[in-house]
Amino acid sequence: MSVEDSPAACEEQERLHPTRSLDDTVHQRVRLGILTIAREADRVEFSFLKKQLALTDGNLSRHLKVLEESDLITMEKGYAGRRPRTWIALTREGAQALDAELRALRALVLRLETPRPASGSPDA
Repeated sequence: MSVEDSPAACEEQERLHPTRSLDDTVHQRVRLGILTIAREADRVEFSFLKKQLALTDGNLSRHLKVLEESDLITMEKGYAGRRPRTWIALTREGAQALDAELRALRALVLRLETPRPASGSPDA
């Protein structure tokens, strides 16, 4: 059992605010959009992402590069007929990162939706 696996470490992790679990690479609005769209399909084409997220070629390319360098996506270049295409697919690490992000967001929502004791009670 490592220090991180100890009961005290687990208890400390539970007390931390859910936003501490958000990943800055994944949580950025455009990158979160890319990852969620990629999760919905085996692979997604560059122009589809560009249209869905209302981005320029350069802006989308930059976000894709960040995700690719973090091993969260793969990019495959090829042709559809004579037209060059770029397809994006989520990696296993990307799927895990997206799942972790969604768990953190759910924890945050749950925290806000759970009734809290009145400020004068001993549990406050």
